[in-house]
Amino acid sequence: MKVVTIVGARPQFIKAAAVSRALAAREGIEERLLHTGQHHDENMSSVFFAELGIPEPHANLGIAGGRHGAMTGAMLAGIEAYLVDEAPDWVLVYGDTNSTLAGALAAAKLHVPIAHVEAGLRSFNRRMPEEVNRVLTDHASTLLLAPTETAVANLEREGIDGARVHLVGDVMYDAALHVRQEDQVDDAWLARHDLTDGGYVLATVHRAENTDAPERLRVIVDGLVTVSASIPVVLPLHPRTRGALDTAGLVPLVERHLRVLPPVGYLDMSRLERHASLVVTDSGGVQKEAYFHRVPCVTVRDETEWVELVDHGWNVLSPPTDAEALAALIQDRRGVAGADVALYGDGMAAETVAHLLRDSAVR
Repeated sequence: MKVVTIVGARPQFIKAAAVSRALAAREGIEERLLHTGQHHDENMSSVFFAELGIPEPHANLGIAGGRHGAMTGAMLAGIEAYLVDEAPDWVLVYGDTNSTLAGALAAAKLHVPIAHVEAGLRSFNRRMPEEVNRVLTDHASTLLLAPTETAVANLEREGIDGARVHLVGDVMYDAALHVRQEDQVDDAWLARHDLTDGGYVLATVHRAENTDAPERLRVIVDGLVTVSASIPVVLPLHPRTRGALDTAGLVPLVERHLRVLPPVGYLDMSRLERHASLVVTDSGGVQKEAYFHRVPCVTVRDETEWVELVDHGWNVLSPPTDAEALAALIQDRRGVAGADVALYGDGMAAETVAHLLRDSAVR
């Protein structure tokens, strides 16, 4: 059986690392990895493959940048040509990026069964490109691999055949457990970065709803700058965010008050998350990673697809409309743990995905 896995962005590399290991352990499954090129920065692509032990992609389309329609269209054409050549039994897609949607559409047009890892997530905000990608991918998919009960319920409400839906847990949790076992971090690593355990706030900002809205970006920056007066704020800077900060004239302010890092690989990001007193983010993946390390999180968005993190006290939503309120919330939430609950499975989600791909009768 041949599986073509389509990836393009940082969270997908992490998820693929767990599932690819599980697929490789099963006889009779050949996996081909197709990288769309959506994340082309060295620290957002190649480093992840090396650190997570993912085989080099069989092909890289090199498609990055541009508007959503142009990017998705170029990916669709490239993926279609690749699938025609490879003739896979399954196409495996992850998450909610343009790479996800392009892979699903290309496979659907060629009548190749599609398996969607992380199916059923909903923010219920159709202005988010990720939400559109999720919904369309789910309704095109043959096998819907949901990480949570909430995701399963969302799919049921949308009328998707329950025989195609499987609760598998979260493969990002599998990846986090694997890295935690392999990587023992001591105080020397923190000291090299002039940090102490629990002695800093970690922030990430990259979503278009924040980077493309100067007023929201300014609120986030001003809130973080205020917090930095009492505790260091570490900011690994996404290329999109650096460009937006530059356009808004905020780079000098950020570099003067925050500890700006270039984009970091998965291992260093995991270390930064694990030892922070709080994570501030607009990333869906980072919200979960903070919880995996049992670090509280403030999410600078209007809503989140990971509603259980809010329900159980690990995450608080803070739409970036008031810098003082954001700063106060960050200070109040530092070190405040949520409920001691297991939300995303038992660390065997990737094994379940591999089993379903091999044995599923839903084709």
